[in-house]
Amino acid sequence: MNSFRSVTKHPIISLIDLVTTLKELKQIHSQLVLNSLLKDPHLLGQFIATIALNNPDNLDYSNQVLDQCDNPTLFALNSMIRAHSKSSTPQNSFRFYKKILQSNHNLSPDNYTFNFLVRTCAQLSAHGTGLAVHGALIKHGFEHDPHVQSGLIFMYTELGCLSSCHKVFGKIPEPDLVCQTAMVSACAKCGDIGFARELFDVMPMRDHIAWNTMIAGYAQCGQPREALSLFHLMQMEGVWVNEVSMVSVLSACTHLGALDQGRWAHAYVERNKLRMTVTLGTALIDMYAKCGNVNKAMEVFWGMKEKNVYTWTSAMGGLAMNGFGKKCLELFSLMKHDGIHPNEITFVSVLRGCTVAGLVEEGCELFESMGKVYGIEPQLEHYGCMVDLYGRAGCLDEALNFINNMPLKPHSGAWGALLNACRMYKNMKLGELASRKLVELEAKNHCAYVLLSNMYADNKNWEEVSSVREIMKARGLTKLPGCSVIEVGGEVHEFFVGDNSHPRYDEIEMMMAEISKRLRLAGYVADTNPVLFDIEEEEKEDALFKHSEKVAIAFGLITLKEGVPIRIVKNLRICRDCHEVAKKISKTFNREIIVRDRNRFHHFKDGDCSCKGYW
Repeated sequence: MNSFRSVTKHPIISLIDLVTTLKELKQIHSQLVLNSLLKDPHLLGQFIATIALNNPDNLDYSNQVLDQCDNPTLFALNSMIRAHSKSSTPQNSFRFYKKILQSNHNLSPDNYTFNFLVRTCAQLSAHGTGLAVHGALIKHGFEHDPHVQSGLIFMYTELGCLSSCHKVFGKIPEPDLVCQTAMVSACAKCGDIGFARELFDVMPMRDHIAWNTMIAGYAQCGQPREALSLFHLMQMEGVWVNEVSMVSVLSACTHLGALDQGRWAHAYVERNKLRMTVTLGTALIDMYAKCGNVNKAMEVFWGMKEKNVYTWTSAMGGLAMNGFGKKCLELFSLMKHDGIHPNEITFVSVLRGCTVAGLVEEGCELFESMGKVYGIEPQLEHYGCMVDLYGRAGCLDEALNFINNMPLKPHSGAWGALLNACRMYKNMKLGELASRKLVELEAKNHCAYVLLSNMYADNKNWEEVSSVREIMKARGLTKLPGCSVIEVGGEVHEFFVGDNSHPRYDEIEMMMAEISKRLRLAGYVADTNPVLFDIEEEEKEDALFKHSEKVAIAFGLITLKEGVPIRIVKNLRICRDCHEVAKKISKTFNREIIVRDRNRFHHFKDGDCSCKGYW
C-alpha cells in the first residue's frame, strides 16, 4: 500500500503548519492527547510526519514522539527518513529504515522508503552505502519504480559516478520525463555535456525543468554562449521561463562579461514580474559586479528586501574585485551589525578587500578572528589570500614566513601569489624558489614557467629564459593562447592572439595602425622583454600588438559609440605591455576601458589604472 497516499489532515494537526514556537507545538500536542486522538495510529503518524516536515528545528521533538510509539506506521517512519534526508543529520535516516525492517507489525519498505534513502546517500556522498541501498531496493523489487530510478540517477550524479548513471538509465525501457531530465542533469554535471544535449534534443516532451537543466549544464561546464543560445531557443518555443532559468542565464552573462545581455536579463525579470528570490538577486549582483558595473550591483543589493550571507558575500566580493577594498570592509561591518554570521567564502571576499586596499594589519586581524571569533577553520584559499596580501604590499619576507608556518601543506595558490609578488617587486631569488615549489606541486602548470621566464627576461638573463623554455618544450607544455571577449550590441565577439578571421579584421587592423601611430607620438615604447629574444625587435613589437586584448580594444574603438566603456574579459593575466597600452589608449582616445583578466579588474581612465601598478 502507498505510504504517502493522499489523506486529509485532522483540523488540530493542520494547525502545526501555522505554529512558530515549540511552546505552541506542545499546546497542540496536549490537545491531541486530551482528546485521545493519538490512539489512532494513522493520526499519530500524521502528527509525527507534520512535525518532522514542517520545521527542521522541531525534528528532535518528532523523534521523541516517535520513540514513545509502540507501532509507528510506515507513513510516519518514511516521513522521518525524508525529514532527516533533508536535515543536517541525514545519517539518522537509516535509524528509521532499521525500525521498518525490525517492525513487529509486518511493515515492509516501499518505493518512498528507498527514494528517500538514495537521496540520503547523495547528501552524505556515501558511495558504499549508496551501493548497499541500491542492492536492497533491488531485493525488495523496486528497481523498476520511476521515482526510485530517477533518485538513483541523482544519487550517482552526486557521487560522481556517471557510468553508474548510464547503467541505471540504460535498463529503463521507457524512461519518463523525470528520468530523462535527471540523466541530462547527470551528464551535464559530470562533464559529458555533448551526450546531455543529444539526449535533450531527442526528448519527446520537454518541460521548463528540462530546459533549465540543460541551460544550467552549459553554464556550469564553461559554455556560456551555448547557454544563452539555448535560452533564446527556449523563448522562441514559448516555454515558461522562471527564476531558475534566469539564474543560469545571468551566470552565463557573468562568465562572458556580457553586460548588455545581463541588463536585458534584468529587464526581462522586471518586465515579467518574476519573483526576486535571494538566489536570483545574488546572481544579479554577481553579474553586474563581474561585468565591472559595481554601482548597479550595489543598487540591486540595497534594493533587495531579503538577503542571506551569500548575498552579502557576493556584494563584498564585487567591491573587492573592482578595487573598492575599504567599501568592502564597511559592508562587512554592516553585515555583522545586521546579525548575519559570515562563512568561509565571506572571509575570502574581505581578505581580498584588504589586499586591494593594502590593509595588511586589518587583514591579519580578520584572519585571526576567523577561528577565535567565528569558529571558522581557515582553508587553503584563505592562506593564499594572506600571502597575496603580504605580497601585494611588498612584504615578501613576511609572505614567505607565513607560507613556511602554515599548518596545512602550502598549495599552488600560496606559491603562485608569492611568485607574482616577486615578479612585481623583481625579487629574482625568491621568485626562483616560488617557481620551483609551484612546479613541484603542479608539474603541468605552464603559468609558473611563463612567469619565471618573464622575470629572467626583465633582467635580460637570456640564457635562463632559453633554459626555462627548453624545459617547457621537453615537458610538452605550451602557453595557453590568449583569448579576449567583448560584447557589442548584445553580440559577443571572441579574439585569439594572432587570429585574423574576424569579418571586420581589415578595419581592426587599420585601427591598430592608428593606435600605434598615436601612441608613438605620445612617447610609447613597446616592452618587448618577455617576447622571444631570438627574433628581430620589429617582429617582437608586431607580436605584442597582436595580443588578443589589444585587438579587442581596437574593435571596441571602431564599433562602440563615444562615451561607452570598452569592456573586455581575458582568459589570462594581462601582460605588462598590454596594461601600459590600455592606459595610454584611455588617455589618447579619451575612452574608459575595463579589462577583467584571470586575477582582477583593471579600470583604465585618463591614463591611469585602478590596480595602481600591481596586477
